[in-house]
Amino acid sequence: SVCCGYFERNAIRDQSMDIVLADDDITTLRVDAIVNAANSSLLGGGGVDGAIHRAAGPQLLTACRRLGGCATGDAKITPGFNLPAHHIIHTVGPIWQGGGEREADLLASCYRRSLSLAAEHGIESLAFPAISTGVYGYPRAQACAIALSTVKSWPESLPVTIIFCCFDHETRLVYESSLG
Repeated sequence: SVCCGYFERNAIRDQSMDIVLADDDITTLRVDAIVNAANSSLLGGGGVDGAIHRAAGPQLLTACRRLGGCATGDAKITPGFNLPAHHIIHTVGPIWQGGGEREADLLASCYRRSLSLAAEHGIESLAFPAISTGVYGYPRAQACAIALSTVKSWPESLPVTIIFCCFDHETRLVYESSLG
């Protein structure tokens, strides 16, 4: 794992797993992989996606063009390029439409597919943003609960450290509440 001491000093851990909550910019984390909450084109956008593309540099756009997009609930991997993270796992979360359009299943699939790619690539530290809670409008409390329950129920070996990178204080409070 390439996690630095920052996580030891400024995070809370869930006792049942190595789950860390961190208040930080996901593009600055020294981890094996970060997860990008991407759009289906994988060619950049706003929010986390735009920030990751800007920080990773133009090679990321070239690599993403070769991937040919990504379906909602799926995930694909690229190198991290100019990021401190070695890899970027791109996943496409669902747009919130009220809860009746399989949004929960699709969001859980984003986490499962990301964990599957992490396992396939020997990733030992993986940082997730709060997928779909930005412009896609997924209610934060529901999204955080799905994220945590999906990671905790993952049947295969997990990376050594799973980081939920909280982009604001409210998101951290929701994760803390979900962790109990």
